[in-house]
This record gives sequence, structure tokens and C-alpha cells, in this order.
Amino acid sequence: MRKLATLITSFSPNASVRYRLLAMALLPMLVILPLLLGISIYRWNARFDAVLTSKVHDDLTIARQYLGRIFENTEDYLVSSVNSARFQSIVQARGDQRGAMNDYLKDIAQARGFDFLYVIADDGTVIASEYQMAAAPRWNWPVISSALEGRARTAIDVFQSMELAAISPDLRKRAQIDIVTTAGSAPSTRTQETRGLVLQSATPVSLPSERKAALVGGMLLNQNLAFVDTINDLIYSGAGLPEGSRGTVTLFLDDVRISTNVRMFEGQRAIGTRVSAEVRDAVLDRGQTWLDGAFVVNDWYISAYEPIRDSYNRRVGMLYAGY
Repeated sequence: MRKLATLITSFSPNASVRYRLLAMALLPMLVILPLLLGISIYRWNARFDAVLTSKVHDDLTIARQYLGRIFENTEDYLVSSVNSARFQSIVQARGDQRGAMNDYLKDIAQARGFDFLYVIADDGTVIASEYQMAAAPRWNWPVISSALEGRARTAIDVFQSMELAAISPDLRKRAQIDIVTTAGSAPSTRTQETRGLVLQSATPVSLPSERKAALVGGMLLNQNLAFVDTINDLIYSGAGLPEGSRGTVTLFLDDVRISTNVRMFEGQRAIGTRVSAEVRDAVLDRGQTWLDGAFVVNDWYISAYEPIRDSYNRRVGMLYAGY
């Protein structure tokens, strides 16, 4: 009888009211708390993403500034070389001083890491060179034209395969990169990149004959690993990246990685791989700076890309930093 009374009491009107009041009290908490938790997580993720994006933007800024410093140092070095006592004594000496000038240019090139260095007159005649050129080089670049008009200038330019071969067959060979099929890249039938991305600088030279001339120096950036490794060390050495993260820097010619420390399988550098179609469209086609996540070869990276412009102000490549 007691059990029956207890059972009847549990279904009494008073018990039903208590359950209803309890449900009314708990229901807002069960709905509002998950909602507030979801909003908090979303806002925290948004702030975290903003911090990551801000960092990678700063990384790209450092890479750009370092590239700009290379421009300045290269130009200053050529100017100081022309103004040196040794150069001026060779220029002012009587008789044929081609051998002495060639030796001097060779010393400069070795000291500074130039892949080519020559003095050219305003009619395209090569007056002196660090080594014997295969053919007459192209000399109507804006950089050289500026120097012949009396103003030193430095820029990045794209050399065609034959233009590299005219300077040196070895330079042409070094520029060649096999293009690797890359997931997410724009469709293409190209199998090899034969052009070269060249940092080129020129400064005016005064000759006794009053002919206009210029000292021209250049460095091939294709597969120039020291270039990207130096920038990478500058940015990411001791940078306090999240555990398991790795900083990377890349130089692109068009959408092809020509120098990078991004790795593929077995630690091989991802030279010859291509950027994703989405990034290419934003950076190369529309000239925007990309600050977002991006698929890089075989993984997702917090990425920053910006276009590289040549001496004609054309978008010819990209500079990348990310982790």
C-alpha cells in the first residue's frame, strides 16, 4: 500500500508543476549557454586568426625590406666601384686597358656574387666584361637606359632563355627548372621554366672619349637558395612560432617556385612546384596582396604573397612568406 501511495503522489498535480517550473528554469540555460559558448569560440578564433594574419603580414614586410636593401646595396656597390681609384686609373690610362678592366670586373664579381658584370657603351658595344660573353647582350633594358642617361637604377627583370645564353650558356642552364605537377594550381601544359628572374643594376660610367657608358651587374635568382635561406633566417630564427610550425620563404617567377625552402617529401625543396590557382588569380592577375590561409604544395600555411614588378612595372612574379 505504501508503494502505491508513493507512485500516486509522484504523479500528483503538485509534482507536475514542480517539473514544469524546473524545466522553465533550465531551458534558457540549456539554450543560451551553448549559444554564448559558440559565440565566444567564434570570436576567439577570429582574434587568433587576426593575430596570425598580422604576424605573417609583418613577415612579408621584413622579406620585402630585405629585398629592397639588396637593391640599395647592389646599386651602392656598383657606384663605389666606378668611383674607386683603381677603376678611374684604368679608365684614364692611355692605350688598350681592356685586360686590366676585365680583371677588375672579375674581382668585383667574385667579391659581390654577381653572375655577370660588364661595361657597355651607348651603342651596345661591350667595352669590358668579367668573362668572354657568348654574344652581344641585350642592352635596351630600362635599367641600362637610365644609367646611360646618368642615373643609377636597380630592378628585377625577366630574361628570356636566349638573352641568358648571350651572356653565358652556363647562366642559361642554371635558369632551367622542371615544372612539377601541383595540386590546386591553374591548368597548364608547360613542363619547364627556361626564363630567368634577374636582379639587375646599372650605374653611369664616364669615359675619356665622352662616350656614354654604364657598368651593369646582375644576379640570377633562379635556384638561388642563399637568397631565400637568408631571408628565412632573418624572419623566423627564434621567432617563437607555434609548436610544430615551420617558417618558409619563396620567390616565384610567374606562378612557379624558382627558389624556396618549402619542402616536399624526403626533405626535397619544392622548386618547380606552382602556386594555387586562387592565389595566382588574386596576386598575379589582380595585383592584390594575399593574407590568408593557402594550400602550399602539400599542406596548409598561414600565407602572405605580394606581386613582384619588373622595370616595366609588370607583375612578373611573387614574394611569399608563411608558416
